[in-house]
Amino acid sequence: MSNGSSWSGRARMLALVPVLALLVACGGGAPEGGDDPAAPGGPTLADVQPVADPHSYVGPSTARLASASVDPIAENPEPELPLTVTDAQGTSVTVHDASRILALDLYGSTARTVYELGLGENLVGRDTSSAFPEVSHLPLVTPSGHELNAEAILELAPTLIITDTSLGPWDVVLQMREAGIPVVVVDAERSLETVDDLIRQVAAAVGLPDEGEALAERTQERIDTARAEIAEIAPPAGEGLRTVFLYVRGGSGIYYLFGQGSGTDSLITGLGGVDVATEIGWTGMQPVTDEGLIAMQPEVVLLMTKGLESTGGVDGLLEAVPALASTPAGENRRFVDMADTEILSFGPASAEVLEALAVALYAPDAAQVAS
Repeated sequence: MSNGSSWSGRARMLALVPVLALLVACGGGAPEGGDDPAAPGGPTLADVQPVADPHSYVGPSTARLASASVDPIAENPEPELPLTVTDAQGTSVTVHDASRILALDLYGSTARTVYELGLGENLVGRDTSSAFPEVSHLPLVTPSGHELNAEAILELAPTLIITDTSLGPWDVVLQMREAGIPVVVVDAERSLETVDDLIRQVAAAVGLPDEGEALAERTQERIDTARAEIAEIAPPAGEGLRTVFLYVRGGSGIYYLFGQGSGTDSLITGLGGVDVATEIGWTGMQPVTDEGLIAMQPEVVLLMTKGLESTGGVDGLLEAVPALASTPAGENRRFVDMADTEILSFGPASAEVLEALAVALYAPDAAQVAS
């Protein structure tokens, strides 16, 4: 399977896998029930009036997608099967049947991609992060947070599993292969720059290369359009909002800052912000330190909604991480949250995620206000 990610990109993601595993084991990622996305219907950029000076705005906000509905690129496409692909791990996999698909990862990206390719009816189960309305009724194969459950998978009799290295235990994946189920592993690196490549990898696995190319092109066009619209209302280059992404699980005492190579760097720059973590050389995912936060002096903190709620809201977060109060973000209570299953779901809905976050950043009065 061809993929356009650089070796350095793969190396960065491999370095993050142990941290991802820790976060999963501690209840990281999306909430267990998957009942996470906020009700859609948030405003679009065309519907709002940006504030005059986003640097001086005071108060939190919540980003909501304008629409959570999928938009398949094709109707009832016919996969080109059988096929043999070489997956992201160099494993040769032969796929004979794509009628019963499990598409699983920590981000919900692969299932969304399968659905957008036109094979939504072929999905037979889901992971916790795949919570968009069209699949929310499907049985979970990660009933304990984000841990793959072998029995739950086998009960669904999948004919194809598409996954990456973000979910575990890996022994379960190996067990599925030993049971004779084709397992295609796609690249685990997630960012706005890898969306089109992920789409092509998933499309190759299900035998829809043409549909994959069309979906990749459409998605990239929408991302480019969103970025252009954001650039019109964001501060000039070099003067963007100093932004960090904070991963929080208050009940478990987990507070991580995401840095360069985590995917959040591309999200922040796509929003016209200054990724402060990259600016000071903060790479991967690292525990929050008072010194780090004070050195960064962020104006805005992006978070997952359930993460913010786990600390008791903005007041609870400021109490749990006192150093935040010594930053412009803390002083102005500039915390922007978005549903756990959406904010890092780099995939076909990336443009919509960018737009929702941009509204919360630049027209926060129009966004749903966080508690």
